[in-house]
Amino acid sequence: MAMVILACGALAREIKAVVAANGWQDVRLECLPAHLHNEPHRIPEAVREKLLQLEVGEQVFVAYADCGTGGRLDGVLAEFGAERLPGAHCYDVFAGEAVIAALAEQAPGTFYLTDFLARHFDRLVLHELGIERHPELAQLYFGQYQRLVYLSQRDDAELQRLAERAAQRLGLAFEKRHTGYGGLETSLVRFVESPVAALSGSEEPEWPQ
Repeated sequence: MAMVILACGALAREIKAVVAANGWQDVRLECLPAHLHNEPHRIPEAVREKLLQLEVGEQVFVAYADCGTGGRLDGVLAEFGAERLPGAHCYDVFAGEAVIAALAEQAPGTFYLTDFLARHFDRLVLHELGIERHPELAQLYFGQYQRLVYLSQRDDAELQRLAERAAQRLGLAFEKRHTGYGGLETSLVRFVESPVAALSGSEEPEWPQ
């Protein structure tokens, strides 16, 4: 039976790495655009439309956390009996909810980067928030922040350089925490290698009409 991982595009590189490292042959990755995070109210319906395109009998795991949908994504997943990643956002997924809660307690004004966000910081933050054209907006958006914490998935000198530059552009203190793939890998392993998943091929889920 085919297994499908329906993912946020921001996690595509990491998911492909996990799939390759585990040698999974019967797993297909489908991605939605990463820029949906700038309009999280659109994520639930985008996921729903994608799930409706899958064939009945395909087992699917949704590689999104809540991602700012306020529980609405969970409502969509309940229609399909699908499961998602734990936590409120990808920072929880990579670092763990307890670690992110502790970092927030230590310094509420913390801005986070992952490998993906470090790589695309100029486009997703400076350009899309208008800071590139109007530098004074940086203070408006980030004036209450004290530090930038880079949650790294890979030890990559170039990505660290980009993350440090991002902190400098925003006038924030820089800190790095190496997380690896964290809860992303453990969740995917559980989905793909679960005995329940292996036995459920003869049971077709009741897809919404």
